[in-house]
Amino acid sequence: MAYWLFKSEPGAWSWDDQVKEGKKGAEWDGVRSHQAGNNMKAMKVGDKGFFYHSVNEKQVVGIVEVCKEWYLDPSDPKGVFGMVDVRALEALPIPVTLAHIKAEERLAELALVKQSRLSVLPVDARSWKLICRMGGLKG
Repeated sequence: MAYWLFKSEPGAWSWDDQVKEGKKGAEWDGVRSHQAGNNMKAMKVGDKGFFYHSVNEKQVVGIVEVCKEWYLDPSDPKGVFGMVDVRALEALPIPVTLAHIKAEERLAELALVKQSRLSVLPVDARSWKLICRMGGLKG
């Protein structure tokens, strides 16, 4: 299993919106970065991801699971970019802010810190466990 981080502007698509989709999940669409797209192409059903509220909040608020692997995004008229489907698994009892992540030196190499503009990022297993613990989960 691999781990990921999905960024979303809460005004456009929030954790609450994701939760409302239930077990069927929802499309993670609209990604127009080739690097983020390649990350989504690498995803497998069952991979886990952090749901991150970007813009003003800048915090990890929940955990999602990939429930459908990469397929073409119908909103892309050129047919180049794709998407995956994810479903909400659980909220973090304590949201983990970007400031807290940056303050933790064991997370200095995390893609969220090094490639802050990328919308879909890989997370290594050690960082996944640490952020889960920081958020009040066992990981």
